[in-house]
Amino acid sequence: MLITLEGLDGSGKSSCVEALQTDVDAVFTREPTDSWYGDAVQRSIDDDNADPLAELFLYVADHAAHLRRTVTPALSEGKTVISDRYSDSRFAYQGATLADRLPDSLAYVRELHEPWTRPPDATIYLDVDPKTATERSGATNKFEAEQYLETVRENYERLIAAEPERFVRVDATQPQQVVEEEVRQAVETLLAE
Repeated sequence: MLITLEGLDGSGKSSCVEALQTDVDAVFTREPTDSWYGDAVQRSIDDDNADPLAELFLYVADHAAHLRRTVTPALSEGKTVISDRYSDSRFAYQGATLADRLPDSLAYVRELHEPWTRPPDATIYLDVDPKTATERSGATNKFEAEQYLETVRENYERLIAAEPERFVRVDATQPQQVVEEEVRQAVETLLAE
């Protein structure tokens, strides 16, 4: 089973993944990865002038390598994979970045992945408003600005509306320990099904 954690920067995904590692037998991973592809992604994140379309393809390359090196082999061995961010992040974030360049940028990014990616079996969405997300993340890069995150959140809502059965929504405005416990319970329920 492939379970992904998604949400705005500052929603608590990474903390939840850390908490899960003590209780759940799974392969834990993340995007961007720590490969040279992920390095290129990180450099583009840090570059306020990076071309959004070029940036999208860096993320796509990192995702393709992640599938081949980590996700597909683990799933083939019957292991559970839990990923801190995955394709939905790209759909939501790059969909927002390219909104002024393409008529339906979210659909474009999804269609780009459709023929070859491995969709998640379940996605835990840590829901937090853009203002809170910006305050928590510190708005340290171009992807953490409140106005930008409003579009990202709208994109996540479109994804959830398209596949409501795949998503488990967790209110990430709650205290961190409560959020971590709800995520842990959601993962246990998903693995038991």
